Amino acid sequence: MSKSKGKYYITTAIAYTSRKPHIGNSYEIVLTDAIARYKRLQGYDVFMCTGTDEHGQKIEEYAEKSNVSPKEYVDKVAGEIKNICDILNTTYDHFIRTTDDYHEKAVQKIFKKLYEKGDIYKSEYEGLYCTPCESFWTETQLVDGKCPDCGREVKKTKEEAYFFAMSKYQKQLEDYIESNPDFIYPESRKKEMLNNFIKPGIQDLCVSRTSFKWGIPVDFDDKHVIYVWIDALSNYITALGYDTENPSEKYKKYWPANVHIIGKDILRFHTIYWPCMLMALGEPLPKQVFGHPWLLFGTDKMSKSRGNVIYADDLVNLLGVDPVRYYLLSEMPYAQDGSITYETIIERYNSDLANTLGNLVKRTIDMTAKYFDSKVTLFDSELNEEDIDKDLKECAVNTVAKVDKLMDTFRVSDALNEILNLARRSNKYIDETSPWVLAKSEENKPRLATVLYNLLESIRYIAVLIQPFMPDTSKAILNQLNTSVSDYESLETFGGLKAGTILNKSVALFQRIDAEKMLAEIEAKADETVEKNQESKEKIELNPEIAIDDFMKVELRVAKIISCEKVKKSKKLLCLQLDDGMGGRQVVSGIAEYYKPEDLIGKKVQIVANLKPVKLCGVESNGMICACDTPEGVKVIFIDDDVPAGSKIR
Repeated sequence: MSKSKGKYYITTAIAYTSRKPHIGNSYEIVLTDAIARYKRLQGYDVFMCTGTDEHGQKIEEYAEKSNVSPKEYVDKVAGEIKNICDILNTTYDHFIRTTDDYHEKAVQKIFKKLYEKGDIYKSEYEGLYCTPCESFWTETQLVDGKCPDCGREVKKTKEEAYFFAMSKYQKQLEDYIESNPDFIYPESRKKEMLNNFIKPGIQDLCVSRTSFKWGIPVDFDDKHVIYVWIDALSNYITALGYDTENPSEKYKKYWPANVHIIGKDILRFHTIYWPCMLMALGEPLPKQVFGHPWLLFGTDKMSKSRGNVIYADDLVNLLGVDPVRYYLLSEMPYAQDGSITYETIIERYNSDLANTLGNLVKRTIDMTAKYFDSKVTLFDSELNEEDIDKDLKECAVNTVAKVDKLMDTFRVSDALNEILNLARRSNKYIDETSPWVLAKSEENKPRLATVLYNLLESIRYIAVLIQPFMPDTSKAILNQLNTSVSDYESLETFGGLKAGTILNKSVALFQRIDAEKMLAEIEAKADETVEKNQESKEKIELNPEIAIDDFMKVELRVAKIISCEKVKKSKKLLCLQLDDGMGGRQVVSGIAEYYKPEDLIGKKVQIVANLKPVKLCGVESNGMICACDTPEGVKVIFIDDDVPAGSKIR
């Protein structure tokens, strides 16, 4: 084991517990794990943190639709997220959940400290809110009237709130970014943050809400819950045991973080909101924030609604853990979005893993078994060394330096390619030296031994270097080489594999995939899923049959919506004033989640006109609006404009 080079604290963004993450979401944890593993290989004392973000209005709404409590809902999804981290063989040291008791207490203390310092103040918020993004926007920030981040509808919101005086830290933040050029990485992201968000002027930040309850309560004002930014972003320090009064030894050891690994879409929160909070707390800022690109399905962002979602566990069941890790890490460019399709996964599996790497290992070990009874044999290597041998050795040693440099700047895809280049160079070396020809002559046996040793040692280099990226494959290669020499220092000088070692029997690392067959199976399975979903839709159980006389008791009429507003005490109810052709009536309907009041005015609808009046949330309702349940939610049945109000439906 290497002597420690010092501490290295690395984090992912914490995953939001709205639903099971797809493979695009899983890229970040594999990327972070590869960096963490590489730093451990180099001898750093690494602490890697990941976890889940579990509060907010969106979670409250998802739980309500699922008829469970918010805690039950997040427990399920957090379990799925953690399971995927484990399936992908990631080596996190801590998995934080923002519902953890220690985190909630620390966040309350942080909020109170900032309030007592005067950096948090109470005011009133009036603006436009995007629930999926948990973000407030001004009119000028909208794009085509919708959220600039996700493109969804925003809602006008007005409520009392606490604000973080972020604007007072603008100059300090600008100075910090200018004097620490590597703080935001890569360079293009830094320019984007400075020019688009910081220099135009930082606004104070809403940090509490009163319109929902699923959050950490403000302990001195229980009408408010602490909003996502202070809650979620603080995880990077609460995970280490941060406390405003008595920080833990772990916090003192590992903070500031060496790097936050995050998606490019949340860069603003991590390079503006988070640094300003730390400045207000008087704590050091993280050394670096790396904003990685997205992994797309083909050329589209993955989306359940588009039907283009691939899940990590399904892909692992299909190909194995290391091939999935390899694809994710090798396919993502440094600063541009990557792409994933089943076709390209299979193609890379066959070309890079089965052909280039797997074939190199198997045929080299098989030749050693055939020509030297599996014994690593080495005569006087200098007497038997040629220029092509020196070239291979230099390639192996230089690969280490290249990978080091690339990993320092998080160019993980390029680093993996350098390791595969060593495998490609080794395969070429086989063609150049033709061991099967050398084996025909006894006098060439020393030369043959040198060639095979160089190949075996190059394979050992590959096995050591790929440990962070494909850990199980690395173990399998080292096992076939029957060596425990797998430390980073052993790569300083070519020749770490001991002569006399008896190799284990070769085993194919990657079986070549019949692409046509596998793609057909994937397509058939997808079709089967669609059919099952269709069947489940068709197997609708009807209520008991009724006679025509029963139906005739229901009075269905056409009515025009004259006015509409939300029922104050409810999130689901709208109160509609109707022209029913009979003097008018008031109806309360549970469609507020699906329609804005202003979008309904003037529409004609179908109502049950002879329904017994009831009170809903204290508001009288005289009838019912007819609507349909669909996969997209509730759809009101609208009537053609030329049908007069009051017309009977039969």
